[in-house]
Amino acid sequence: QVQLVESGGGLVQPGGSLRLSCAASGFTFSRYVMSWYRQAPGKNRELVASITNIAGSTNYADSVKGRFTISRVNAKNMVYLQMNNLKPEDTAVYYCNARFPDPFGDSHWGQGTQVTVSS
Repeated sequence: QVQLVESGGGLVQPGGSLRLSCAASGFTFSRYVMSWYRQAPGKNRELVASITNIAGSTNYADSVKGRFTISRVNAKNMVYLQMNNLKPEDTAVYYCNARFPDPFGDSHWGQGTQVTVSS
């Protein structure tokens, strides 16, 4: 079955860095658009960054541009989110998402990993 397992979250001080990882299995990883979303307490889940399946084109929320970098290694079925210069407002549960790029394509979620930015 499809599995997405996030890791790398934790507590970090403002200005610090974290690298999130998402290990995928149970589907043809290279065919899927991979994304990171986040959800802070009391807020809706929002898209943070995405990377396409073929060209590896990336897209970022305005709030993280220049600070976060999404990447993928298709040979390892892995997607990463490098987060630099973290701010308290980045505190949230971060989720990995896999979406087949088709109007009727399936979408899958990981269980999430907590990122807390605090001094």
